[in-house]
Amino acid sequence: MIKFALIKERKTPPDRRVVFPPDLLKEAAEKFPEAQFKVESSDIRIFSDQQYRDAGFEVSEDVSDCDVLLGVKEVPVPALIPNKKYFFFSHTIKEQPYNRDLLREILNKNIELYDHEVIVNKRLARLIGFGRYAGLVGAYNCLRGIGLKEKLFDLPKVESLPDLSAMLAQLDKIKIPNYKFILTGSGKVAHGAKEILDHLKVRQIDPKEYLEKEFEEPVFCLIDVLDYGKRVDGELGSRKEFYEHPENYISDFFKFAKNSDVFIAGHFYGQGSPVFFTDEEARKENFRIKYVADISCDIAGPIASTVRPSTIAEPFYGYDPETASEVDFYNKNSIGVMAVDNLPCELPKDASEGFGEMFLQHVIPAFFNDDRDEILEGARMTENGKLTEKFKYLEGYVKGEIHEHEGFEEL
Repeated sequence: MIKFALIKERKTPPDRRVVFPPDLLKEAAEKFPEAQFKVESSDIRIFSDQQYRDAGFEVSEDVSDCDVLLGVKEVPVPALIPNKKYFFFSHTIKEQPYNRDLLREILNKNIELYDHEVIVNKRLARLIGFGRYAGLVGAYNCLRGIGLKEKLFDLPKVESLPDLSAMLAQLDKIKIPNYKFILTGSGKVAHGAKEILDHLKVRQIDPKEYLEKEFEEPVFCLIDVLDYGKRVDGELGSRKEFYEHPENYISDFFKFAKNSDVFIAGHFYGQGSPVFFTDEEARKENFRIKYVADISCDIAGPIASTVRPSTIAEPFYGYDPETASEVDFYNKNSIGVMAVDNLPCELPKDASEGFGEMFLQHVIPAFFNDDRDEILEGARMTENGKLTEKFKYLEGYVKGEIHEHEGFEEL
């Protein structure tokens, strides 16, 4: 018997998401009778303690008798229980300085850490994440910003709505301008954003036609790395090479920047990859982009206008190309920026349901099938008080040395 616990989220600001909603936890218990599930009491979780009790689960202040503790965000150092297995987004894979002490304490307390970000299949494709919901909310927020700045419509904040269906219903009430939207990425984030544009019946245009024509309706173009990056030597490139040797590529995004009104960034950006646009390019007369929804939210990196993350409370700010600095969102000369870095928190119910489905499909079975697909093996960062082989590169980080590392994104 393996005892699992859903733990209380303790990070500030509060996160209402959970690994398993009550109905999916019940399904997990039925599918895996050799598993036992317990729920740590929480007053902030999107699903109440009583909902878990009604589904037949014990809810308690104490989960120290459980073997595997399932959370979403980082567990504060004082709350870590020694000698347990933990699943959560640790935000240590990119050697983030603010979580160095967390990883040190995980090692000191002989905790086996499994990071959601590195739960992958044998092709190294991520199996678990909130990317779709980041894309959905990010694209909605982008449209909300356009409506507010141009006084066209006033969409409510997503966090004030009960679920995804209610969010989509709000979009049914608006008419968006005849803008050209450029959307980057090929993963769950980009496809979540695309769902919003598809819901609004915005027509998708292929890159060639998009660059050559203007339209009397809103349109969008979804582009990937070889559309916005080109080899330095002018030869034909490949996606594989782009990711493995980004130094061989330079940016080819400006052709889209001068043909787009709105940029929705849903790509993964690896260290050393070409940037999308610079401060200098944003100052050019033919730079056309008026709004940037940076769902990827890489600060001071590939998108010059993303000078800082924004917040769910204050999602928008302006970027003045002339001064390369932040200004008021409503400044008529500014590019409107949305760069919230925790977008799925705005849809906690739907995000938790989607996450739970993936976790039940890919992770829980690994505990009972001898990890035949090496799901657990690949995601295990620490064991017996040491970093596992795959994560040995973090040894210097733990000691206090700082390096840059590509890592993964929590999406």
